[in-house]
This record gives sequence, structure tokens and C-alpha cells, in this order.
Amino acid sequence: MSSERSIQERLYPDLPCFGCGPGNAKGLQLRSYSLGEMAGDGVTATFTPWPEHDNGLGYLNGGIIGTVLDCHSAAAVMLEAERHGWAPLPGADLSYVTAGLDVRFLRPAPLHDAVELHAVVTEADEPQMTVAVQLRHDGKVRAEATAVWKRWRPRT
Repeated sequence: MSSERSIQERLYPDLPCFGCGPGNAKGLQLRSYSLGEMAGDGVTATFTPWPEHDNGLGYLNGGIIGTVLDCHSAAAVMLEAERHGWAPLPGADLSYVTAGLDVRFLRPAPLHDAVELHAVVTEADEPQMTVAVQLRHDGKVRAEATAVWKRWRPRT
């Protein structure tokens, strides 16, 4: 996957998002990749925490977990939007924005090992999408979220 451009690099290369924006050199630089041509295949990513992401007890901080779950779900949504031809509306930088993120922490996530992310769009129509996203390590789900994304309709 290293030679393949990520969803973020391909679809929004200048975005300055802290979690996944290629345009933010000080951000987390999350890179997500499609698992296949079918929408239900989902997207995957690997994220290696930094020592600064410590929750104070030697595990990955919950805020960082929430950020990578949100940003990884964004990759699934933006890929789905591209597949449907739902480009950003005039005045919008992206096609969709996070409307809700329900995160559940199931067990501690490691601070010193890479974690895997997996996201699948479970519902998609033009006004709204829902994504199931997980953070996994050592074969176990450490955190999961349901992300709701709404079509970005800029107000004038």
C-alpha cells in the first residue's frame, strides 16, 4: 500500500485536518485505503501512536482514538461520495461533515504498537451517511464508533 496514494492524498490533498489532512505537517497524517471496488468492502488504515499520545497510564489517549475513528470514517464517506458522484456543493470544501460520533471504548489500546482501523459505510444516501468504524489491535476491537455524516450545504 505504501506506493498507492491514500484516499486522503487523492481526494483532498491540501486539507489541513489535524487527524488526516495531508496539508497539516504537524497532524497525525492518517492514511486510509480502499479494500476493494465494492462499497461494502470498506477502508483500512494503520496508525502508529506517538509517545505524546499517552493517556497518562501508558495507553493510547481516548481523544486521539476518537480523532482517528472520525477521520477514518471520513475516508469511507468521501470514497462513497466519489463513487456516487456526490461532489462538494458550491462553497463547500468537502462533500460531507461529521454530524455525530458515538464512540465506545472497549479495552485499552496500546501506546507503543501500531493499531488497525476498519470502516464500512452502513447507510448511504445523498443527504446523510452512516459509518461503522473500529480500532483494533492484536485481533481485538479496542474501540468502535458509529459516525453520522451530513451533506455539507454552505449557508450564505
